[in-house]
Amino acid sequence: MAERRDTGRFGVVVLAGLATSGLTAVAAANPWFRASGEHRIIGLSDAGNEADMPLALACALVALAAWGVVLVTGATTRRVVLAVGILAIVGVLACVARAPWLLPDQIADRLGAFDGEIQETGWYVVACVAVVLALATMVAGWRLAPRWPTMSSRYDAPSSGSASAPGVDADELTLWKALDEGRDPTQS
Repeated sequence: MAERRDTGRFGVVVLAGLATSGLTAVAAANPWFRASGEHRIIGLSDAGNEADMPLALACALVALAAWGVVLVTGATTRRVVLAVGILAIVGVLACVARAPWLLPDQIADRLGAFDGEIQETGWYVVACVAVVLALATMVAGWRLAPRWPTMSSRYDAPSSGSASAPGVDADELTLWKALDEGRDPTQS
């Protein structure tokens, strides 16, 4: 009996994975913590009042790229790529977990003595939710990848062992080879 391909879940899981990984990357690209109040350092821009986690952005982009690779590869390669994506998302998750202890201290060190408080931004909250959803879609993708359809072999380059591809006659192949070599096959 032929193995059943699960095309419906393929589209849903890949779109959900792209959306959640993309949202995680956008959230990681924005500041997660911000100081509000008065500080004594004159001329410090607003960027000095904010802190983000660059490692989280790098890991989120790896996870987003993994979904792009999933679209064009076979079952075994998909599972390997999704495993790398899972590791990248776990890296973002570690950054999200560490941020409340690390980033406020960075801002406080940068500002010195100031009257105010350091609190998380909305982007940190978005990152917290998005990374959990991204991890869930990556795991679902890893589990379902062997049942997903692959690209047809007709899109593959012809192998070097055969003179012509199936369904293509030799004259047509000669015409295409002439075009590839830069010659006009109509000018004999």
